[in-house]
Amino acid sequence: MRRIVYYVAMTLDGYISGPNGKIEGYVSEGSGLDQYLSDLKKFDTMIMGRNTYEFGFKFGIESGMPAYEHMDHYIFSNTASYENSNDRVKIVKRDLDIIRAFRQDDGTEIYLCGGGVFAGWLLENELIDILKVKLSPVVFGDGLRLFGNSKKEVRLELIDQIEHDHGMIILTYKIKY
Repeated sequence: MRRIVYYVAMTLDGYISGPNGKIEGYVSEGSGLDQYLSDLKKFDTMIMGRNTYEFGFKFGIESGMPAYEHMDHYIFSNTASYENSNDRVKIVKRDLDIIRAFRQDDGTEIYLCGGGVFAGWLLENELIDILKVKLSPVVFGDGLRLFGNSKKEVRLELIDQIEHDHGMIILTYKIKY
């Protein structure tokens, strides 16, 4: 069974973005970023919510186009549609059976690309296997939490920790439901 890996940047106070989608302050260079970009090459499938996908438009991703050419993108939304949709970008309904089917398919681990609300929904349904956090030495004070508004209580087992320059630490946890 393919595992779902939630690989995400986070502040010391638990936010993946600040108010109004703020991400300024995250470590954006150095060995931690290099590791992240290298790690992304290991995935062939990405899942995310509509808001996360459309957030990428601010950074040059064109509507309907993939953020990473080597991955199939599945945008979970009941309302989204994109005119110029590439064959690597598919919109799917927010449905647990679809997620479970992805896990049964052949392929690499599945990259959960951000979206605290979407990640919270997956956590509530015990579908995230690995949490990989790019912890940056910054505090936002408010914003979008790691798992949105989820109240799910889980235990984590630290399986890897790598310190990088600029104060970034990449922490990898196994989620124990």
